[in-house]
Formats: sequence, C-alpha cells, structure tokens
Amino acid sequence: MRNFSALIPALFGFLLAFSAPLHAVTLIRDADIEHALKVIARPLIDAAGLSPDRVRVLVVKDTTMNAFVVDAGHVFINSGLLLRLNNAAELQAVLAHELAHISGGHLTLRAANMQAARGVSSLGFLLAFISAASGGSAEVASGIVAGVAGSAAGVLLAHTRAEEASADHAAVRYMARSQVDPRAMEAVLELFRGQETLSVQRQDPYVRTHPLTRDRMRALKASAAGVERFAPDVTASYWFDRARAKLGAFLGAPSATLRKIKKTDKSDLAEMARAIAYHRQPDPERALRHMNRALAARPGDAYYHDLKGQILLESRNFGGAVTAFEKANTLRPSHPQILAGLGRALLAEASARSNKRALVILIEARARDQSDARLLRDLAQAYARDGRDAMASLATAERYALLGRPDDAILHAERAAGALPEGSTAWRRARDVVHAANLAKSKRKRG
Repeated sequence: MRNFSALIPALFGFLLAFSAPLHAVTLIRDADIEHALKVIARPLIDAAGLSPDRVRVLVVKDTTMNAFVVDAGHVFINSGLLLRLNNAAELQAVLAHELAHISGGHLTLRAANMQAARGVSSLGFLLAFISAASGGSAEVASGIVAGVAGSAAGVLLAHTRAEEASADHAAVRYMARSQVDPRAMEAVLELFRGQETLSVQRQDPYVRTHPLTRDRMRALKASAAGVERFAPDVTASYWFDRARAKLGAFLGAPSATLRKIKKTDKSDLAEMARAIAYHRQPDPERALRHMNRALAARPGDAYYHDLKGQILLESRNFGGAVTAFEKANTLRPSHPQILAGLGRALLAEASARSNKRALVILIEARARDQSDARLLRDLAQAYARDGRDAMASLATAERYALLGRPDDAILHAERAAGALPEGSTAWRRARDVVHAANLAKSKRKRG
C-alpha cells in the first residue's frame, strides 16, 4: 500500500474547493484496494447513468467517518468509515448516495455558490495533467484544488436537506437496479445516530456535511420498504473483505492484526493480512512465507504479486522485487501503480542498465497516472541518473505541486523551463506549474 500527501486531484483543468481542516489530505493509493472499490462500485455507477471509466473511488487516510464528492469524477471515502462498515452492501449504500449527488447535479449548484463564499483560503494545491492528442503532439492542461477554511466549508461542501432527501431516494433506486439490498443504507445511517446532538468539534464530518434528520430516516425506510430483498453478492463481498483486511493490516498495529485472525483461518485474505503484519514488525521471513501461501491460493492474482514485490523491495531484496513486479505486470499489463513499483525496484538495483529500464517504465507510469507524488520522485531520480537534469527538475516541480508546496514547485519549474527547448511539451508543462503555483499563492494571500 502506497500513500502520498496531497490535495485532491482536479483532473479537468478547473478550480475546485475542498473543505478540510488546516492540513493537506492524505490519499491512500493502492492498486489492490482501488480495484476492489472499482468492482464494488461499478454496478452502482452504471445504475446512476455515469461512466465507470470516468468515476474513481479513492480512500482518504482519516480515522473519522466520512464520504464525499468534490467533482464528477471522484468519490472519496475515509479509511475510518471503510473500516467501520460491516459488509459490501453498506459500502455500496455509501457509494450510491455519493453518486446520487453527482448525477443529481448538486456539485454544479455548489460550484455556482463558490463565487459567493467568503473566507476561502488556499491550503495548498494539486496539479494533475491530461495528455490529449492534438496534431500529433500532447497538449497538457493543469488544474488546481484550493482548500477552504472557516465558514466557507459550510457553503461549498455541506449538502442541503433537500439534496440529502433527493440523494437518498436516487440511491435506493440505484441499489435496487444493482440488486443490492437498500436496507443497508439504514444500517449506515445508524452509525451516525445521535451525533447531531454532539458539539461540532466531536461530530464526524459526515454529519456536518450530510444532515441527518428524523424525516430523512423515515423517508428512507419508506423508500426501502417496497424494494425486494437481495442476497449478498459473493464477488462484491470478497473484494470488500479484501480491501478492509488490507487497509486494516497496514493501518492497525501488527499485533492487533495477528490477534484478530483465527489460527484456523487459512484463507488467502487471512494469509495476506498476516504477511502485512509480519512485514511491518518487521519479520520478512514470516511475511514472505504467508504471502506465498496467499499466492498459492490465487497464483494468477496480479495484486498479490504486487504486494509481494513491495514486501521484497522494502526488505531490500531488490532482485526478488523486480521479479515479483514483473509477474504482476504480466498479469495486469501497464497498470500505473504496478509499473511504478517495478520502476522503483529497478532504481533500487542501482545499475546503469536497470536505471535505463526504470526510466522507460516510470515515464509510461506517469503518462497513465499523473497524480502520484512518489512516482514523480522516482522519475526525477531516474532522469537525474540519466543526466537529464532539466527533466529531473520538471518531475520535482510537479511533485512539489502535488504536495502543495508552491514556492518549491516554482523554483524547480523555472529551473526546468530555463534549460528546456522553448515551446516544447516539457517546457509548456514547466510553465503550467509556474502559472498554477503563482495563482495558488495569490489566492492564499487574498484569502
């Protein structure tokens, strides 16, 4: 599992506002978990009339219970909520509700209110770049996510009661179309019962942005009552259990993870969780023993080979890590996070031949996922080793942009622009970083 601290990506080159406390959001980027969430969400995305290829579900590292949307392409769920949910249907209830905010046009209404909001202050910014073919060359667009603080948060992200009622009603429809029992939504809302009586400081963010009322609960139960009960989906249940097991094993204490697993449980999920717990202790020998048992149960699972590669890499077995990541890439070709792992392992081997190959692989990974700060760090290192200092500066500038550090981003972007051919694609990317970083700084000053 790979983390990076950054504000939420704006993938379509426009300004967004994100309600958050005074710190950057940490996204948990993990190919396995993101695949699990994609499998679980897909039928609901279809039911909502949205494109599964354009909507991603990402996890925010935050112990509080919350889920939210800030644009039409992303649903964010806090790790704290994901770990509190009991089954796939409850997660699908959360996702259906958030997707209803997208399909219901609530984001458009909130964007219109953004101009009227006061007290907006930039907490950082995140650039994401989209490559589009235009006359045979790549044109790059940049976007900025600004943070909001104080009273602006209520204006920009809090849903109205009318929006909540509308989203609940639509979510029930989406769940019924997907053959998911909508009564699971009642179970989710029960997690938040009583929180509205707490002080704002003690409430989970979901309660502050999704008003819970008796009328809302009553209407939801009435809507769900007329819908057929559906049996749990076996595939969704497996991937929910897997995502939660992996997340819990990485975020929880290793000793607690090992205590929770029954000694008689020899399932691949139990072996995966044991492998992660022993890896974090660290006990690489035991970690690999259990990881291999998980792989014996699912030898064609690319994400398990990816996890084995991570364990080997972080245990400094670089050659073994390369082999594991190569196997993962064979099973799941061109996945950006798997490619990033392979590139990282090749860099760790620290030979000229490995670095050349790492550079090619990391360039491909970046082309497929422009919002991974760790990947950009590795790419900058590969460029520097190859003697391409200007491109190393550009990758570093983009990484600092992702991390919400505009001054550092400008420094490295201007260094890159000064050494790159004027008018080239890379030069334009560097100028985009400078422009966006200056805009973020000016917004921060005005805020």
